[in-house]
Amino acid sequence: MLTDEFGREVSGVRVSLTDRCNFDCVYCHNEGLGDTRGPMDPQDEEMETDDVVRFLEVAAEFDIEAVKFTGGEPMLRQDLEEIIRRTPDQMEVSLTTNGTFLPGRADDLVDAGLARVNVSQDALDPEDFAAVTKSGAYDKVLEGVDAALEAGLDPVKLNMVVFEHTAGYVPEMVDHVAENDGLQLQLIEYMPELTGRPEWNIDIERVHDWLAEQAADIEHREMHDRRRYWIGEGDSSTDPNAGRGMVEIVDPVENPTFCANCHRVRVTHEGYLKGCLNRNDDLKSMGEMTKPEIRETFREVVESRVPYYGEYMIKNGDGEWELNEKYLEDYAQA
Repeated sequence: MLTDEFGREVSGVRVSLTDRCNFDCVYCHNEGLGDTRGPMDPQDEEMETDDVVRFLEVAAEFDIEAVKFTGGEPMLRQDLEEIIRRTPDQMEVSLTTNGTFLPGRADDLVDAGLARVNVSQDALDPEDFAAVTKSGAYDKVLEGVDAALEAGLDPVKLNMVVFEHTAGYVPEMVDHVAENDGLQLQLIEYMPELTGRPEWNIDIERVHDWLAEQAADIEHREMHDRRRYWIGEGDSSTDPNAGRGMVEIVDPVENPTFCANCHRVRVTHEGYLKGCLNRNDDLKSMGEMTKPEIRETFREVVESRVPYYGEYMIKNGDGEWELNEKYLEDYAQA
């Protein structure tokens, strides 16, 4: 397993299979690349099936333990089942999707080796959902969640980005997962630096405080400085969390602990490796996707990884975050 100069082992990869999407979510940052979504038809620049598999085979050589497939909407790739089936056995396979294509495909994905799924769901009302996603596919998303559960993907994590448009829906989403077995809720802090709309930001600590008041139990995960809130009284004397809903907040913004414990690198749909979601000045091409090129690029990206908050971004004398000139100089000379 490769380790960067800050002692962080790289144990996971996040692979974008396409920047195409059948939604147009107002908060989308497209894996940190910005709004690059193109036509719905397959594009020549997308990595082919063999390219993706070849990369994963090299990643396995470096003891990568997990891969998450993302997009755009990764299920627009008709070869997704084949890619998962050909993923090295040592890797746990997960998927982030808007859920609309899970009906009819969830069983095949599980048969191919899919272990976990995150479904984006930002509201429980069709009109509110449409306002955020610019999509009329609300019912299809609900069908997709049901299909995932029926296929044995338990739990199904619902992803909800928390910002001005969605904050008011948090209580009913929390009740929803508490009342429905097999569902968990992942509240994701809005990242204004990636979307260019800082006016949509809210104070995520207000959400933490509200959840703390509702929770029957709170679990702290030190690695990423995350808190899990267990909602409800439970229905088992042997398992305290049985019958409860789990809500977790992913809050990486201005969180040095989160960055100090990041163990992933990312792959763009065009075959570039990047060490950090927040940056695009560290993109490195894997060339023609030969195994020697992939190995070399993988080593280079891991070697140059820098925790975004705490190193690449540092606090000045006024307590505000600013770019660390040291790293700007290093990349200018590279």
